[in-house]
Amino acid sequence: MKLREVAGFSRQLEVQFAFSRVVREAVPEELKSAASKIVGVNQIIAVASGKGGVGKSTVATNLAVALMQAGHKVGLLDADIYGPSQGALFGLPSDTRPDVVDNQLVPVVGHGVHCMSMSFLASSKTPAIWRGPMASGALQQMLSQTAWPGLDYLVIDMPPGTGDIQLTLAQQVPVSGAVIVTTPQDIALLDARKGIEMFRKVAVPVLGMVENMSQFICPSCGEAADIFGSGGGERVAAEYAVPLLAQIPLTAETRARSDAGEPVALDSESAVGRVFANLAAATLGQLTQAKGPTAPIISIVDD
Repeated sequence: MKLREVAGFSRQLEVQFAFSRVVREAVPEELKSAASKIVGVNQIIAVASGKGGVGKSTVATNLAVALMQAGHKVGLLDADIYGPSQGALFGLPSDTRPDVVDNQLVPVVGHGVHCMSMSFLASSKTPAIWRGPMASGALQQMLSQTAWPGLDYLVIDMPPGTGDIQLTLAQQVPVSGAVIVTTPQDIALLDARKGIEMFRKVAVPVLGMVENMSQFICPSCGEAADIFGSGGGERVAAEYAVPLLAQIPLTAETRARSDAGEPVALDSESAVGRVFANLAAATLGQLTQAKGPTAPIISIVDD
C-alpha cells in the first residue's frame, strides 16, 4: 500500500504488512522470559474461540475436569483477563483469594483442578479497564508467579478473538496444542477460521475443533433441534484438515450445573459427561501426534 498526502510527510511511503513480523514484535521485551518461568507443567492445552458467546469457558472447564477424572493432575489458567469466569464455573466463592508462598501464587483447587484466574485477584464487580499492554502484563504475572504443583496438563482458557493477549500467550508460552471452540452458526464459523489461522501463523498445532451447542435437547421430550444450524463444525474441520473432536449438545442440565458451579463432566455417566470424557480422550490422542514447541533439554556430562 502507498501513502500519499499524509500530514507531516512530504514524500511517498511504501508500506508492507507482514503478520509474522507483527507476531514477533508484538510482545514487549520484558515479557520474553515468561515461557521459561512456567515450571511444574508438562503439557499446555489452549482452548480458544474466534468470538465470544460460543461456550469456550464452559468447554475449557469441563475438559479440565474430564482430564482430571481420567486420572491426570490438571490445572486451569483463566487467561480471559477482561471477563474471567472460571471461579464461578468451579463454584468458588467470589471472595476466594490464592495463598502467597515465597512470592508465588498458590493455585486454588476446585473439584480437583488447580485453578488460577484474575477473578481471584480482583473484585468480581470491578471491570478490568486496561489497555492491551496492561492486560498482557497481568497475564505474564500469573504465568510466571503461579506455583503449579507438577501438572500433567495445564488447560488455558483463552480470551475470545485474536488480540494482544492471544499473541502474548502464543509467543511466550510453550503451548502443546490448541482446541478451537465454535457453534454451528455461520458467524461463529467465520471467526473460528480466524482462530485456526492465528495459531498456524504462530506455529501452535491445532489439535482439532469442538462444535458446542450442536443441538438443543428438549428437557421435556428429549427431542433434538438444530437451532444454530448443523454440520458447520464438521465442514470447517474438513476444510482445515483437523479433527472434529466433539459435538456438544445444549442442554438444560449443562446450564444448571454451570450456574451451580458443578461442571457437568463431574458426572461421567451422564450423556453430556460422556461427551466430555470422549473429548478429553480425543484431545490427548491428538497431543501424542502433535509436534508442538518443547523446551530444550540440557545435560552436563564429564568428558
